[in-house]
Amino acid sequence: MQTSSPALYRVAQIREAEHIAIHNLRMPGLQLMRSAGAAAFNALRQRWPGQTEITLFCGAGNNAGDGYVLANLALAAGFRLSVYTLIDPGQLKGDALTVYREFIQAGGRVARFAGRADSAGVIVDALLGTGLSRPVGEEYAQAISHINNTGCPVLSIDVPSGLHADTGCVLGCAVKADLTVTFIALKCGLFTGDAADYRGDIVCSSLNVPETVLAQLPRTAMLASKIPLKRRRRNAHKGNFGHVLAVGGNRGFSGAIRMAGEAALFSGAGLVSLASRAQHVDWLNIGRPELMCHAVETAGDLQPWLERADVILIGPGLGQDSWAQDMLRQILASDKPCVADADALNLLARQPTRRPNWILTPHPGEAARLLGCKTHDIGADRFAAVKMLQNRYAGVCVLKGAGSLIADAGNIMVNTTGNPGMAAGGMGDVLVGVMAALLAQGLSLTDAATLAVHVHGEAADLIAASQGERGMLASELLPKIRGLLNP
Repeated sequence: MQTSSPALYRVAQIREAEHIAIHNLRMPGLQLMRSAGAAAFNALRQRWPGQTEITLFCGAGNNAGDGYVLANLALAAGFRLSVYTLIDPGQLKGDALTVYREFIQAGGRVARFAGRADSAGVIVDALLGTGLSRPVGEEYAQAISHINNTGCPVLSIDVPSGLHADTGCVLGCAVKADLTVTFIALKCGLFTGDAADYRGDIVCSSLNVPETVLAQLPRTAMLASKIPLKRRRRNAHKGNFGHVLAVGGNRGFSGAIRMAGEAALFSGAGLVSLASRAQHVDWLNIGRPELMCHAVETAGDLQPWLERADVILIGPGLGQDSWAQDMLRQILASDKPCVADADALNLLARQPTRRPNWILTPHPGEAARLLGCKTHDIGADRFAAVKMLQNRYAGVCVLKGAGSLIADAGNIMVNTTGNPGMAAGGMGDVLVGVMAALLAQGLSLTDAATLAVHVHGEAADLIAASQGERGMLASELLPKIRGLLNP
């Protein structure tokens, strides 16, 4: 797995980095605050170069201090400036109070927000920052609602106010930013859960904190990056690229296993077989004769095809009846690498099993069943959830959703491709077909899962860019995926 991807940290780790910078490297907190405000102001000017008016909303902590530094710089640069506060600024403490007083001494003015404000230009959100861990209070909620309804472009300092910086959950309500300027390092909560609807574009400023400081701290996750595949040897043959056996397609659900099989073909597997109910096999490969289809009604029927395959995929259209249980039991008795999805996961939830050589791909509802909790618990901290899944079931676990998470025994990767057009039937079937094909071609569990999730989302992004998100079909991704997997 590539380890040069950008690292993500929780708020507690960022605070530890600040502590090291201040106390070990003698970088005063006031210096860091001035650097933060300057970074935000510079990002604002770069993003909106013709803009000369700013409306700033400040809260009670260091996030407000960053805002007052920005305000002072804007004042000196001749911007028209309106500043609203949700507290008596005299209640600010430490460095935040210092920079507020400097702003006032420079001729700045501050008005108390009372439910309404005259907002114009670029709105700067310096209300809550990274410290929020409970639902937004009423007065702050009014300010957030006002910001979101102005129609003005919005810059959030460090994290959009109301968004949990660790989990990406909205705590009641949150600012919808066009640009978020974050500091020292990237926060986990900016890349998963609700974050994509609120963060806008992201700029990260190190504030001149050396990389050696962060190197002392354990990262929580990394952003996934595309893993390049090597060119094939000129004398290669189909046996070099693996045989995928996809098991599923119970009565009435043949489409799922067909899409998974086609995805494996389009992703480069040398051979792809489908094991499905007898009533399906005579026509399951119509229009795609490259798929080899086998009727399996008992575990004994499945065994010969298990022995021939290199990688097993189970779940698409599987169902949860006795046939499905027999298929899963037979596969678990083998030692072949496996990708498990859909109803295979629901069956596993009844009898949890650890296996080192598989990839599990639950959506939040399936993840909740696998962990014996509620779906809300999964969304409340997706990083904790995917780590618990991997600890319980071993192998590699992929927690699907906006900002899909891929966890192995030592790392969590966060995917940044994909869009809401993927909220359609069959997308998961295509994803696991890609994963199985990449495993069959020799990628590790982690690399196969990470690359599959990345190109799956990237293919959807290409379609959305040219045709829009609504009405996107899972099968439309297949040619795009093939193109993305070729060097």
